[in-house]
Amino acid sequence: MSDYCGTETADRAPEAGGPPFAECVLCREPTEYPESYKGITLCPVCEWQEAQRTACSG
Repeated sequence: MSDYCGTETADRAPEAGGPPFAECVLCREPTEYPESYKGITLCPVCEWQEAQRTACSG
């Protein structure tokens, strides 16, 4: 069964077990990701806002 938008769910990055946390690339707040994570890291607030901006924007 396919979802409404026809997109696949992206794999989430591993969550950090504790400090040090990576900084959000947009607002520089701590994220849930370890500092060693490679790639774009977003805090929960920016991650939610980014998901709303791109959701079904066909």
